[in-house]
Amino acid sequence: MAPDPLLKSAHASYAIVGGGIIGLAVAYQLTKTYPDAKITLFEKESEVGQHQSGHNSGVLHAGLYYKPGSLKAKLATTGIRRMVQFCQENGILHERCGKLVVATEGDEIPRLKELLARGEANGLQGLRWCGPEQIREREPHVAGLAGVEVPEEGIVDYPAVCRKLVELIRAAGGRVLTGAGVRSMKPQGRGWLIQAGEHEVEASFIFNCAGLQCDRVLELAGETRAARIVPFRGEYFMLTPEGASLVKHLIYPVPDPKFPFLGVHYTRMIHGGVEAGPNAVLATAREGYSWRKFVAADVADVFTFPGFWKFLRKYPSMAFYEVKRSLIKEEFCKSLQRLIPAIELKHLTPGGAGVRAQALSPDGTLLQDFDFVLRQNALHLINAPSPGATASLAIADYLIDQVRIQQP
Repeated sequence: MAPDPLLKSAHASYAIVGGGIIGLAVAYQLTKTYPDAKITLFEKESEVGQHQSGHNSGVLHAGLYYKPGSLKAKLATTGIRRMVQFCQENGILHERCGKLVVATEGDEIPRLKELLARGEANGLQGLRWCGPEQIREREPHVAGLAGVEVPEEGIVDYPAVCRKLVELIRAAGGRVLTGAGVRSMKPQGRGWLIQAGEHEVEASFIFNCAGLQCDRVLELAGETRAARIVPFRGEYFMLTPEGASLVKHLIYPVPDPKFPFLGVHYTRMIHGGVEAGPNAVLATAREGYSWRKFVAADVADVFTFPGFWKFLRKYPSMAFYEVKRSLIKEEFCKSLQRLIPAIELKHLTPGGAGVRAQALSPDGTLLQDFDFVLRQNALHLINAPSPGATASLAIADYLIDQVRIQQP
């Protein structure tokens, strides 16, 4: 392969916008791929991993759900093994506790069989079909007609992964600048002049991994936003010790193909306890983790986008139900009881929330796969939904390879 022309000059450099787990993984992999390059990562918050990377459920996803041949399917299977290896090498807390996906109604069984076929096609190991007896052996309190056991899946401390990546980037000579929100990116020769916080940095190439703000960073680079980031908040309850005793591992429903979201589930947490959720409601701020956070510019950005109204027309009942389930605890509890009938209101205590940076196309379609815009001197990661955290190291390698492939 011909040398990367960006690195022929001693002044060649890469800038990464966004200090979530994917941006950090890109910076880390760049230090390994191009050890002589100047690498600078910009993060607007005072610490890295403060949004999606620090507000997810901490699950290691193996690739059961994803369409074979899709980018998500390809990177998920590789990604979980890479992430587990990274955690083992760096002493990061993780556990491969396994997951059980459960059909609670007869019409879900054909869809569950399709999930099993997808998982096998995607290279998952040790998948097992379970009848009611096998379900009870693994999860005594789950009511299910059939299930699929996914032994490779597990849980991990993603904030610890982020902190270790910062340590490794800096040890390799890279810079991680916090409190450095990007204000402008101006073309300069074949590269860029970037103003971020109090810093002004020249870079040959930009990786935009800004998550919830990635489409706005795209505009700063002079591009037109086709897809728009629409923030969906996922809210969780924590189970009391009595409720948590009803859950042994990870328990998920069979997704309903009529709706674009997975459905509420039960997640053991790496530091203890069990989380139940999430729902999926439109957030009133891109970084709004409760109804109390309202940012007019973020709401206007959604409501002035035609794709949002087309999406709403496709899923009116789902949108109404998600808001109802957010506001009425009893409705949330009913959803959880589909999997574990013994769960009661008294078992639910307030939990955390996350905001999903979901890219929405102008025709109202949610982008389901990883999606990026590649230019001669920039790569913009526009959509990186789950399993983005699990697959972050594999995603980083893939994005770097795309840049290398485009070089003349």
